[in-house]
Amino acid sequence: MAHSLEHPRPTESLLAAAQERRYRGDAVFLYAFDLAYEMNREPIETLLDQPVAQFAVDASKRSPRQLFFYRPRMVRLPPLERIGPHGPVRVERSIKILPVGAISIMVRVPFDVANIDALVAYHDLHFSNGSLYDEVRQLAEDVRRELQPWLVRPVDRISDEEAYTVFCVESNAPGSDDAASAEDWLHVHRREVASLLTQEDDVGHLSDQEVDESTGRYLSYYDHDLVVIDWDAALVVDERRNFDEVLHAIELANLQLAELEAYDRLLDNVVDRAYRDLGERRMRRGARGTILRQLGEIRIDLARLSDELSNITKFFGDWHLARVYQALSTRFHLSDWHHTIDEKLKTLDDMYQLLKQDQNNRWMMIMELTIVLLFIADLIIILRH
Repeated sequence: MAHSLEHPRPTESLLAAAQERRYRGDAVFLYAFDLAYEMNREPIETLLDQPVAQFAVDASKRSPRQLFFYRPRMVRLPPLERIGPHGPVRVERSIKILPVGAISIMVRVPFDVANIDALVAYHDLHFSNGSLYDEVRQLAEDVRRELQPWLVRPVDRISDEEAYTVFCVESNAPGSDDAASAEDWLHVHRREVASLLTQEDDVGHLSDQEVDESTGRYLSYYDHDLVVIDWDAALVVDERRNFDEVLHAIELANLQLAELEAYDRLLDNVVDRAYRDLGERRMRRGARGTILRQLGEIRIDLARLSDELSNITKFFGDWHLARVYQALSTRFHLSDWHHTIDEKLKTLDDMYQLLKQDQNNRWMMIMELTIVLLFIADLIIILRH
């Protein structure tokens, strides 16, 4: 469960230490794109002229002895030099490939600022030669074209991505004299943190209720680490070597949200088309059997893909990353998305059963008519003899 923000009044030493401190770390931008219905299982050796390897990260917090991470294939691209909001920066990019037909693009931009407020400018990041958003969209298109041979039923065009921003701030070294606990630091700066997560330039503009809502879901394992989770942004305070494991959990949840939205759009189209076809008074010959076959295929495929999507974020046990994912799942309303998709799959199943029953009734009527005709033919033959 998330901690409560009920803390004693911060001391003057904490306030003074907070004012003297500088904030260093990475602004991490996660973009999830749906490219196809799914991907075939043939290995991908290279992507954009870079080798494709299996993602690996070691958990630093308590975890089961068995490997628990879902490890997708990924590629690291050469870094880029850009002019950011506070001068030259080195931009790192990586791409993860998932068999459910999706990719996740991660962009890391380092920062070194005097206060949390300065990070608000990183939400809609612009470089001297254009915006990060445009660069990522173009990169996603390049990846889609190169992955075309592996895509099964690819999308005609890339739809809007599911984006999420994570501000990774390096914590003070444990045991240092001026190191306050991360929870005490959050209590001192919760209004600035809320402003950062909600992308509000004016710190005093937010209400207390919104501040409590934005910073209310936070998690901490050691006294020097912290994860504050909001709807489209998060703040991670930890040692730099521990950033990757938390980012991976956030990235998988963001990917799951993007795929659930894609499945929902697909189901909407299938259900609408099925209602339209079945609502016609006269169906062309063979159309009923075609619709029945298509409904059967889509039911099986979506049920299988939904199970695969759940598997990529299946955590076992009770440890820090599982709590991070659960908090993200609540923020993203993933259970509601799953429920909506399950209801639409149930609607498709009902339509399939009704159509199947109608088809069986038609065949039974044809068989009964055939038996009657054969009986009449027998009577005619008997009477003539």
